[in-house]
Amino acid sequence: MRPLDNVIILDFTHMLSGPYGTMLLADLGARTIKIEPVKTGEGTRKLLAKDPDHSIEGMGAYFLTLARNKQSVAVDLKTEEGRALVYDLVRKADIVVDNYSRGVTGRLGIDHATLSAINPRIITCSVTGFGETGPNPDRPAFDLVAQGIGGGMSLTGEAGGTPLRAGIPIGDLGGGLFAAIGILAALNQRNLTGQGQHIDISMLDCQLSMLNYMATMQSLSGREPGRSGNGHFVHVPYNTYRTKTRHVILAVITDQFWQRLVDILDAPDLRKDAYLTQPGRWADRDVINARLQEILETESCEHWLARFGNQIPCAPVNDIAHAMADEQIRGRGMVVEVAHPSGRRVEMPGNPVKMSGMTEQVFTAPPLLGSHTDQVLEELLGLGTEARGALRARGIIG
Repeated sequence: MRPLDNVIILDFTHMLSGPYGTMLLADLGARTIKIEPVKTGEGTRKLLAKDPDHSIEGMGAYFLTLARNKQSVAVDLKTEEGRALVYDLVRKADIVVDNYSRGVTGRLGIDHATLSAINPRIITCSVTGFGETGPNPDRPAFDLVAQGIGGGMSLTGEAGGTPLRAGIPIGDLGGGLFAAIGILAALNQRNLTGQGQHIDISMLDCQLSMLNYMATMQSLSGREPGRSGNGHFVHVPYNTYRTKTRHVILAVITDQFWQRLVDILDAPDLRKDAYLTQPGRWADRDVINARLQEILETESCEHWLARFGNQIPCAPVNDIAHAMADEQIRGRGMVVEVAHPSGRRVEMPGNPVKMSGMTEQVFTAPPLLGSHTDQVLEELLGLGTEARGALRARGIIG
């Protein structure tokens, strides 16, 4: 049993933010039905589809990952008959999710006002760049735009250097993550009130939320925290250091950890009384970091990790291959195999939500376009073979 086994989602999402949010819910058991254009499918199908290194039989890495555990129903939403089918599905559904630009759902007839008149219990969620209110809701936005306006890029990069976006698309992923949180909260509120509601997720809002205490620091002091590379504005040493192989991380945040580090390294010049407490180390941070770099680059990352063990907080800077091979990650079931409809399997990140009551993890193949149209229309709407055939002949379904 999975916690959302009784939930039906109609998924109108595309690209990354919306599909990531619905993927998280699908992993938790929600029956997630992608509503796609009959001829083209949704846009994510095209991403990397022709890249021989990053696709399987014309299905790229984006869709392979984001569409797992989902079903596909191909419907021409621009026809009256197609919209009528979708409205019938809305009567059976719990949630409708999109990440169109603001106003598109109204033009398609799938906005909350329309759908709640059909099913008052329906929960709708829209993820947009800037939200549906405020003075500038219609500006176009992608991940980089959200990261830039949201302030996080001002904190990312080397001191005095160029601001950098995060290596993972946190503008997009943040929107999807908060959408999933909002949907779960709305489901619980519906249990209390019997009524659905609309959830308005702004990628920009999500970026501001993740600034967290850094924004409060700026508010209190009037000073910008700025960029500090991989260092910390309080703790020393807290940084990445070159070795003969990969970079190694030291995250010394207590005086006890510092003393253990000095003992392991057996470096007499670091045994200064002034360094026994944080203020002294911070005052001499450049000297300490330079000396640690001299020591650590004499051996491999693996050597130092073995020496440090569990005595001080340390880690390798993994590339993706090393991360996916990590025994703790593997041991937690965070690398899973998902099949392409052809049967070929590919490894990808698993579901990070571990629940004692979730007795199974399921990862079904991402669907071919319209591969579940007949199944869904028969199971949920009771449409027989003849009725579906007539709709297909007129191009209403695919």
